[in-house]
Amino acid sequence: MTASNQDLSRRNLIKGTLAGAAMTMAGSSIPSALAQLNRHPLRLGGSVHEPVKNPARWIQALKQLGYSAAYCPVGPDASDNTVNAYAEAATQANIIIAEVGAWSNPLSSDNQERQAALKKCRTSLSLADRIGACCCVNISGSRGPQWAGPSEKNLTPDTFDMIVETTRAIIDDVKPTRTFFTLEAMPWAYPDSAESYVKLLKAINRKQFAVHLDPTNLVCSPQRYYNNGQLIRDCFKQLGPHIKSCHAKDVLLDTKALTHLSEVRIGLGRLDYRVFLKELSQLKDIPLMLEHLPNAREYRLAAQEVRCVAQSIGLTVA
Repeated sequence: MTASNQDLSRRNLIKGTLAGAAMTMAGSSIPSALAQLNRHPLRLGGSVHEPVKNPARWIQALKQLGYSAAYCPVGPDASDNTVNAYAEAATQANIIIAEVGAWSNPLSSDNQERQAALKKCRTSLSLADRIGACCCVNISGSRGPQWAGPSEKNLTPDTFDMIVETTRAIIDDVKPTRTFFTLEAMPWAYPDSAESYVKLLKAINRKQFAVHLDPTNLVCSPQRYYNNGQLIRDCFKQLGPHIKSCHAKDVLLDTKALTHLSEVRIGLGRLDYRVFLKELSQLKDIPLMLEHLPNAREYRLAAQEVRCVAQSIGLTVA
């Protein structure tokens, strides 16, 4: 091979190497670009700490707080005119009504309490359908003395079957078409994991049964506490298409006590909000609702933390 041919070969080799590197770099950017395309603005909401007398004032209060999602502002006894007025105001202001709470104990051993709880679930689900909320949410209940507390009977096959039967009956009685009935996960009651929620979805087998996700409630051990990022990823992987609303709070492990976990304001605990927000951003218009804070200032600080985390990972809060 002549010197000129050797030079030509070297130049071709260099050009090929550079082209291959460019293709590799371009190829590596494709997944991240596609992932960016799949990210949606986060819909943050929370409580309004002032009397809500009419739809216009309600919308004004939400906008002042920077919320694009809201808890249902009326109760089950509200007239159709009132419900429709709030629903229309929300639509016009691009506010999502996230959820109607049906907080009660449908598994109570006290028949009177159980019947009252079932009625509340039905009327709350009906309201959610009337106003166009993303979901109606309750816990599955407890067979112990405390309506939202632990019991040795809660995490048993018999109770699982009771939850299936009870939930089917609520949905079949109301027959919602625009909303979904959901069960918030609890550490001592089904669903207590993504896996048990999947089992409930299959067993209940109703189109209008879906998922309400509160990952903080699933952090019930040091193992889950220190690995909660993966816990959150698993929840979205297994439940993502069924999720209709999420709660936002935080959890802190007390290192001076025997496995004592406390609910705290976002930013004061260890829940991996970078993972939580990234996963949530893959779903469109799923509300993230702040809860369980004592006053308006605490809600403002929690919202500020969510926005800061979102900004740090390139997400927007609508």
